[in-house]
Amino acid sequence: MALTDVQIKRAKPQDKPYTMNDGQGLSLLINPDGSKGWRFRFRLAGKARLMSFGSYDLISLAEAREKREIARKQVADGIDPVEERKAQKLAQQLSTEHSFEAISREWHANKADRWTVAYRDEIIKTFEQDVFPFIGKRPIGEIKPLELLEVLRRIEKRGALEKTRKVRQRCGEVFRYAIITGRAEYNPAPDLAIALAVPKQKHHPFLSAEELPHFIRDLEAYTGSIITKNATKIVMLTGVRTQEMRFATWDEIDLEKAIWEIPAERMKMRRPHVVPLSTQVIELFNQLKPITGHYPYIFIGRNNRSKPISKESVTQIIELLGYKGRATGHGFRHTMSTILHEQGFDSAWIELQLAHIDKNLIRGIYNHALHIENRRIMLQWYADYLYSEVNHG
Repeated sequence: MALTDVQIKRAKPQDKPYTMNDGQGLSLLINPDGSKGWRFRFRLAGKARLMSFGSYDLISLAEAREKREIARKQVADGIDPVEERKAQKLAQQLSTEHSFEAISREWHANKADRWTVAYRDEIIKTFEQDVFPFIGKRPIGEIKPLELLEVLRRIEKRGALEKTRKVRQRCGEVFRYAIITGRAEYNPAPDLAIALAVPKQKHHPFLSAEELPHFIRDLEAYTGSIITKNATKIVMLTGVRTQEMRFATWDEIDLEKAIWEIPAERMKMRRPHVVPLSTQVIELFNQLKPITGHYPYIFIGRNNRSKPISKESVTQIIELLGYKGRATGHGFRHTMSTILHEQGFDSAWIELQLAHIDKNLIRGIYNHALHIENRRIMLQWYADYLYSEVNHG
């Protein structure tokens, strides 16, 4: 006789487990602890089989009967419902493990030690905001070009064309990683380039060799913070990036050896960078030593001495001096490169000083060790040249 909910609810536990049959292989197992679980018995290829449908607390009598009918249909078709359920669970597990988000995070973790912390965080934040909500749960091998194109066009419609380009490239790297690790066969990202708007090339404004002495004279006359004033001069005279300068600490600077060792985690390409210091730069650091020598950063912020100056500090000085749109902190690197190349200095010295990645890593390490003294001579010439132009201009 078929069971009723009333019968099931009234069923009391006994010393040993016992079953209540509903018919056609479905029964309810009542355990001594009072728990009640559905069981389905069937025969396939002459063998008796048993599978669970879950507890009565979660699966109602009506739901258990539905599961029974599905399982009976599978048995009638020669399918083992136990093995079929295992296959579905495995497929679901693989789908989750092989989702675009899972593989993206795996790729990101494998690449993380090559990037600065800020850059690493920026990449995953972009994926979390602009990619994962739309295709993150999709198995990567099933993502069609149009699906990825829709994701990219959402970014494009915001007018963020450069970001669209970078996200497409990063998605392409994830797909390549999935192909290498056997979880995808096709990378749709490169083919989508022709379907997206091309960002206008962004150029950092920079001063010419003739304009730079005028800027230096104006900077010398600046009466604001000596910390940001010297920071601007140091960026200009060394060619370091503003980000690399801002977080400098005194233990990186050896004024006696005239060396500044910037750790890998703060460099764009995650490689340590050694900067020889000209006498002018050493003097700039000496001016700051009494002011910030006991603080964690050399270039301390105005409002919070435990933090460095803001990333806009150098830009603000440039604008205050009247050079907005004509110069940038990054532009000083371009001006340095132009002047030094025109003066015939070795391109390898210049590229190493600007911390541009050398594609031949072995040669890069060799040059790094070989050219410190050559770069010291070059930077001293550059500082002398700039200030001689100021004094004679």
